[in-house]
Amino acid sequence: MIKIKIITPLGLYKEGEIGSAHVKTVEGETTILPNHMPIVAMLITSKCTLMEGNEYKDYAIAGGLLQFQNNEMRILTDAIEGREEIDIERARRAKERAENRLKKKDSRTNIKRAEVALAKAINRIKVYSE
Repeated sequence: MIKIKIITPLGLYKEGEIGSAHVKTVEGETTILPNHMPIVAMLITSKCTLMEGNEYKDYAIAGGLLQFQNNEMRILTDAIEGREEIDIERARRAKERAENRLKKKDSRTNIKRAEVALAKAINRIKVYSE
């Protein structure tokens, strides 16, 4: 088993034991199993799948940092939501707002911020829908 801690700016999101973690890093997708070699990886906005007990649970993660060593994993992320926590209507409104900001493209529009918001909204919708 892997001891896991997921930490956000709001504090400890999850702590417990898992059988595996499937994540997407800037280098590509990887699955961490017990006794995996030590790793530090930057996570991208994507789905994170944890094996909790005998079932897989999906989370929408807004990027972050993963550190694994000696069967202990820490994930630091700005935001994470389990499938059951996602407010799908809120995610759809966020996607629409981000798309409208990108279409507008005036001098006051922060394009990078709008692109990040759009990616996060699309990720939440995708995790909810799968």
